[in-house]
Amino acid sequence: MDLTIKLKEGLGEIKFGMPVEDIVKMLGTADEVENIDNAADESTTVLRYNDEGLTLFCEGENPILACIDIANEDCTLFGEKVFDLDERALVNLMVKNNITEQDVDDEDWGERRITFNEGNIDFYYDNEELISIILGA
Repeated sequence: MDLTIKLKEGLGEIKFGMPVEDIVKMLGTADEVENIDNAADESTTVLRYNDEGLTLFCEGENPILACIDIANEDCTLFGEKVFDLDERALVNLMVKNNITEQDVDDEDWGERRITFNEGNIDFYYDNEELISIILGA
């Protein structure tokens, strides 16, 4: 499986805007499927692929991929294995690739979030260890 993060596009062959049916054809049946109805009459279908370290969020009446939560240590961004990078090296990688605007927050639950809005990507650190990447369209 190609685990190359492509900002605003997807992860490898998994592309934002793909319908659930195409995702299942590509990845197989999800380990867990959750359907969430939001207050704004929108629905979200969550597909969890535990062995792959992926959670896919599909939105809309005919759900299409809108967001990917990545916890797979083999994923790469700009040719680097992201989970091998500390916070400073990660920021340097993003800046080197012209993604410069960042926002850093310490979440109430203890994780540190680094957001790069230009790339629609969040990195979550726990005790200085990258634990999750949230990639959006």
